[in-house]
Amino acid sequence: MADAFYKIPFPQNEPVWSYAPGSPERASVEKVLAEMGSGTLDAPMVIGGKEIRTDDKRPMSPPHDHQRVIGHYHRGTSAHVQQAVDAALAAKPAWEALSWEHRAAIFLKAADLLAGPFRDRMNAAT
Repeated sequence: MADAFYKIPFPQNEPVWSYAPGSPERASVEKVLAEMGSGTLDAPMVIGGKEIRTDDKRPMSPPHDHQRVIGHYHRGTSAHVQQAVDAALAAKPAWEALSWEHRAAIFLKAADLLAGPFRDRMNAAT
């Protein structure tokens, strides 16, 4: 048990933005959407912190425009699935050894990033 007092942030919902035509939030997400759609993405698998590329590359398309290719992902095999499972199991003891405060801090940091500098990128990607 920790010998400290923690100030847990009160849970709050993110504000709902309208993305109305002409609004700053709409202009911002449209800008990021245009940037993301202007190149070709090469998406490797990441297993155990290492990028893995295969010879079996498959096209990625936006869900609303299947004719447009925005990048390629490297398709994995059952061996890659097993590598990912093994990497996750190997990481499990270190994650379990972290105090709950450190684990919570990781999720709070991720939430701050998604609500802040990565909001438009995440909205554009989805």
